[in-house]
Amino acid sequence: MHRVRKGLAEVFKISLRDGLLYRFKTAVAEYFRPAYARILEEILKSPVLHIDETEVNLRGRKGYVWVLTSMERVYFFYRDSREGTFLKEMLRGFTGVLVSDFFTAYDSLDCPQQKCLIHLLRDLNDDMLKNPFDEEFKKLAHRFSTLLRKVVETIDRYGLKKRHLHKYRAEVEKFFKEACSDEGVSEVARGYRKRFEKYRGKLFTFLDYDGIPWNNNNAEHAIKCFAKYREFADGRFTEASLTDNLVILSVYQSCEYQGIDFLDILRGKAEDDEGSFGSGRRKRPIMDGVQTLPEQLTVDSAPFVGDDLAATPE
Repeated sequence: MHRVRKGLAEVFKISLRDGLLYRFKTAVAEYFRPAYARILEEILKSPVLHIDETEVNLRGRKGYVWVLTSMERVYFFYRDSREGTFLKEMLRGFTGVLVSDFFTAYDSLDCPQQKCLIHLLRDLNDDMLKNPFDEEFKKLAHRFSTLLRKVVETIDRYGLKKRHLHKYRAEVEKFFKEACSDEGVSEVARGYRKRFEKYRGKLFTFLDYDGIPWNNNNAEHAIKCFAKYREFADGRFTEASLTDNLVILSVYQSCEYQGIDFLDILRGKAEDDEGSFGSGRRKRPIMDGVQTLPEQLTVDSAPFVGDDLAATPE
């Protein structure tokens, strides 16, 4: 925001006092809240929901930023802790497939789930490097990676189509039967056998649906956008300023996912199909239920909220 203020002064000769841009941001976040609420509604209606979370430091305390994404929308929100019991109520009514990492807070949610297999592969590779002479574990990891490679090659050729992927169901069940029943002495291999058994019904869910990814890249891509901002503002957030940022970032990222020009949204020039959130049939305008942004937003009337970098030199 300091750079924006400096740029306005140098390029356009517009001089703004400290804090004015932060008031404007608060007013813009309030303006976008109806669209923000509708983003969540639409995500919960989608056939697939990706979820992830990341740590954030506020002034004097720690919290977590969570993200929910469909293939077209992104919804960020803040919670004081990583404890996930609130998710049951928040995701009530969601009937699609939840794609997530192996964080245990997701395990008890009552919906079909797909665990991120890229996370599992990373763990296997890390333990392979730590245990290069463990032949028992090496054999187990090789069997899993060989199976997954065959499935991914089919995805590369035909896409995420059930009619092409469901044929691997018998091979997957054979892998689980053999991997989980093997006896051995390797502690690492034994740990992964328990993990395979625990998540047996959540590792290859995507074989039984159309359009369900086998990884959580969608949510991780979204969270990286917040992580870039966190590099500069971590420890300077207030909860109010962070929440404002997440409202605007949700709309911005949803625009990015759909190829919509966010600047056009701000200028009120994206009210037709080209500037809408949706897919398939006629798209619903992103700003349904939102009044037109005033030509001159009176930021002095907006409550001032001390922001992330307001007290930080450029």
